[in-house]
Amino acid sequence: MKKLLILFLVVITSCSSPKKKEAQDIYAGFIDDAKITNAVNNVKSAQSAADPTLLEKGVRHAASLWRAEDGTAEEFAEFVKSNYISDPEKRKVVFNKISSYLESVYGYFNEITLDLKQNLDETRGDIDEIDRMFGNYSVDSHLQDDLHSNKIAFIIALNFPYYTLAEKEKLGPGWSRLDWAMARLGDMFVSRVPADLKQALDASLGNSDMYIADYNIHMGHLRTEDGRQIFPDNMVLLTHWNLRDELKADYADKTNGPEKQDMIVNVMEHIINQDIPQVVINSPGYEWAPYSNKVFKAGNTVEFSVEPDTRYSHILNTFRANRAIDAYNPEMHTAILRKFSWEMEVSQEEIETLFDTYLRSPQLMKLGALISQRLNRELKPYDIWYDGFKSRSSIPEEFLTAKTSELYPDPSAFKADMPAMLKKLGWSAERARYLSDKIVVDPARGSGHAWGAAMKGSVAHLRTRISDKGMDYKGYNIAVHEFGHNIEQTISLYDVDYYTLNGVPNTAVTEALAYVFQERDLLLLGIKVENPEKEKMETLDAAWSLMEIMGVGMVEMKSWKWLYENPDATPSMLKETMVRIAKETWNEYFAPVIGVKDSPLLAIYSHMVNDPLYLPNYSYGHVIQFQIEEYLKNKNLTAEIDRIFKQGKLTPQQWMMGAVGSKISTQPLLNALDEALK
Repeated sequence: MKKLLILFLVVITSCSSPKKKEAQDIYAGFIDDAKITNAVNNVKSAQSAADPTLLEKGVRHAASLWRAEDGTAEEFAEFVKSNYISDPEKRKVVFNKISSYLESVYGYFNEITLDLKQNLDETRGDIDEIDRMFGNYSVDSHLQDDLHSNKIAFIIALNFPYYTLAEKEKLGPGWSRLDWAMARLGDMFVSRVPADLKQALDASLGNSDMYIADYNIHMGHLRTEDGRQIFPDNMVLLTHWNLRDELKADYADKTNGPEKQDMIVNVMEHIINQDIPQVVINSPGYEWAPYSNKVFKAGNTVEFSVEPDTRYSHILNTFRANRAIDAYNPEMHTAILRKFSWEMEVSQEEIETLFDTYLRSPQLMKLGALISQRLNRELKPYDIWYDGFKSRSSIPEEFLTAKTSELYPDPSAFKADMPAMLKKLGWSAERARYLSDKIVVDPARGSGHAWGAAMKGSVAHLRTRISDKGMDYKGYNIAVHEFGHNIEQTISLYDVDYYTLNGVPNTAVTEALAYVFQERDLLLLGIKVENPEKEKMETLDAAWSLMEIMGVGMVEMKSWKWLYENPDATPSMLKETMVRIAKETWNEYFAPVIGVKDSPLLAIYSHMVNDPLYLPNYSYGHVIQFQIEEYLKNKNLTAEIDRIFKQGKLTPQQWMMGAVGSKISTQPLLNALDEALK
């Protein structure tokens, strides 16, 4: 899971406008076409060398942001005449200055935000209300107010206008690196949203994040119907990540694993249905028999209240905060559009079609039959997390945990080992030290995440969960994933030629490198698994994992479409709908493969609560990862990673063309799957 300040995405959303304006009033151009033409002609008469196409684009874009409070139409025309830069060399000088200023602004805002969230994100004792208040405070919420008031926003919009995704795809192949960097600067100012609405969204997301970070199940307090304890006393698992990873690990336990897996699924279904006893959430004070949903204290049955649809209340709060912002985005007027067409730079329809096509692939039926054969039983719903193709699946997790806990008793030990891990992947000692010096490791309150730096001189943060007994294998596996994020964050900030190009096209791309690292976790432990069918196994695992994560992405996309159709829904209505959508999605794509109908398991993912509409990035990231892995075969892994991620923030398709020479597609995976299934 990646947790970043996506600064160029955040910065488009705040400015002070009257809250009660109707959408048509917000969209209405204060500067009409005649006034725009007049402003353009004024510049042409004063600066005859001005590029007419770029000039008109810049004036129109600046005009789209200008409001009555910014000045009269005459003042707008005068502003344009005085501030338009037609000389390419002067424009480049000003661009470099703006880039430097922005790096300072965003870089220090990022550092402040890290400080304010430290008690929420790291294991630093109890969370007090003052921690929540500071942690949810957005230090940049009034930045756009200020940048419009002092006219910096208009200088940028005028001279570095916004290009739509279609324009970037059409013109981008012919752009220089400087052209791309200037276009990305133009992405900063696309709409104007009141600061209080942005703050409300940030607060909602912060509250959801804290809710999930504290949603632990004390597994040693679970009981079977005959009163047995089947999990260790000290096992505390965070939903859904740790529950899922424990379920995966239990495939290696042929004796007790199936019973553990069945109980975990039962716990998950209680969470989804919100009939889980409130008293067992993040509490070791009671015993809980999830099958009968009974709670005990000192051997006696006790009455309890179920969780009051809190999970779905958080999703609704975030939806409503987003919906309040919609009217201030005339083009990207839904959260769905902003997440896909804006942030991912891929349309939601394109993503859904990609997922639908893959999930209907006939190869998945054959793959399901193969897994059933390997398990020597009919498939169960939880087999969407089948882990038997991975090399580590044949290694008892107790052995792996013994090794990781010895190597990494605390975060500082993991930090100290980073250069050695990078050398194992192929980086030189000097390069390994260069990269690892720019990453610090913190103890995570939640499952862990990666938070990148936003200016050169700052460090990326790897947050990972480590108990007082050291890092268990689950935590190690997640930490290696986050380490991959940190390496991307470091390369794409420090090694990219222009600040406005720092980063990657979207979060799916950084997930791809995180997966590349995660696939090599045993290598980094010094464990070599001799398996002549390793490549085939990796293909089978990639194909099955992609099916699972695409399914949960489909559930979330359909749920948000329903929310926009039913904006006044209650938490209870949303719960019923998401469970229904999860079952319908399951029946459409998974029941033919698994052989069981009406499972709600696709609704368990915590991302749906604390990071809305992020899930499709994982699937897109898996597709990208497979193409990159195919490309990397017989090549220098680390040299190619350095080359590929120095490209920075191009559009996804153009980035992929530069990375591997072809566009993003599931076909390479399906072709490899055909070969593996033979």
